[in-house]
Amino acid sequence: MNETILDALQYYGAAAATVAALIVSLNLGRRITGWAFILFVTSSIALIAWGFLSEDSEGIGFQNIALLGINLVGVWRYLFSKHKPRD
Repeated sequence: MNETILDALQYYGAAAATVAALIVSLNLGRRITGWAFILFVTSSIALIAWGFLSEDSEGIGFQNIALLGINLVGVWRYLFSKHKPRD
């Protein structure tokens, strides 16, 4: 795999997760938090791809499969569910 593509996946995944975590930590409201979880989803997808396409990085790929599931729950909970999250 082209090193430039692998680097882009790796650094996008890291940067997107960092920005999403900042947005969630700011507690700016339900809809914005939901969009932060969408950003987390894109981060997980990038890091899954990077993890399995790079040598010796499968651990990050497997970790992000789990995180993808968690992030999808966040998207559902904050953007689609009618129940309000508990404080």
